[in-house]
Amino acid sequence: TKYFLTQATAAATILFASTTNAWIMGEWNIICYFHPLTSTMMIMALALKTGLAPMHFWLPEVLQGLNLTTGLILSTWQKLAPLALLIQTAHTTNSTVLTALGLSSTLIGGWGGLNQTQLRKILAYSSIAHLGWMVIIIQLMPQLTTLTLGLYITMTSTIFLALNTTATTKINTLALAWSKNPTITTTTTLALLSLGGLPPLTGFMPKWLILQELVKQDFHLIATLMALSALLSLYYYLRLCYT
Repeated sequence: TKYFLTQATAAATILFASTTNAWIMGEWNIICYFHPLTSTMMIMALALKTGLAPMHFWLPEVLQGLNLTTGLILSTWQKLAPLALLIQTAHTTNSTVLTALGLSSTLIGGWGGLNQTQLRKILAYSSIAHLGWMVIIIQLMPQLTTLTLGLYITMTSTIFLALNTTATTKINTLALAWSKNPTITTTTTLALLSLGGLPPLTGFMPKWLILQELVKQDFHLIATLMALSALLSLYYYLRLCYT
């Protein structure tokens, strides 16, 4: 019910924003002609749809209530359409709004996962944090957003499928999975560390490129905060690997 209401609200807001934009601008093309007010409305609706902070409230609870296969679809496939729309409309949006959404998502995604014992909730907060990384760079370099999304989907799919194979949903059962299936448990560990952005694994590359681009554009404070929030996320991934 929570998922249905959230998605219905977001979809209605997107429809309202595009209709209002057509009324103000006299043009249905949302990529070229976008009024600042309707643009912000659209971005907030897409943030609610994908689960960006501070509109992330529904995601951990919904993901926790699903089985691992459905959770995989919600974490990956369901993000594609809203993010495609976000990439197309980002250049018309106020950069402060996108920066605020990106920063708050990485911080909340890192902070929220610290005291969790349920793996699905940890992966939900991981999803929020990664969305933050994608959104922060979306105006400066959309190609990096696409790269981050591709790698996030690959690594998250690996983790969900591995957890599904070993029937693991809690941290304490993850510790017991090693004796049953060492190969899959090793793969899960590497995928988790990669998702955390630990060098020299794959997940480190997009984070490094994003930070490099932010520094190049003189957003030093934002880059520092993003790096610190990545450490928060890395802490709970390391905790999962040490169990």
